[in-house]
Amino acid sequence: MTLKIRIDDSAAPYEQVRAQISEQARAGALPVGYRLPTVRGLAEELGLAANTVAKAYRALEADGVIETRGRNGTLIAAAGDAADREASLAAQAFADRVRRLGLSEEAALAAARDAVRAAYS
Repeated sequence: MTLKIRIDDSAAPYEQVRAQISEQARAGALPVGYRLPTVRGLAEELGLAANTVAKAYRALEADGVIETRGRNGTLIAAAGDAADREASLAAQAFADRVRRLGLSEEAALAAARDAVRAAYS
């Protein structure tokens, strides 16, 4: 696992950790069952406070990307594609809503594109 924290990044360090682990899990670079370093170990490795890494791990666990098994450690979850499933559910809810509003497919897609662009800028 390779993580890089960029001080000049607008994203908070915990968010950088969360995003990088999530992306590596989704891409298969971190396979299901891969044991993550301890919170303290990763914090030392990255030069971050343990609370920062703990916050990232809590967010990843809430997203279903990782699971903590007590003494067995923190592992990449079997449901590593939980984010994809959640996004699919959100997209379905959006599609249902814009259909009820009477928007055309083109207008709905334009609204979705604008929202995604705004979220990533």
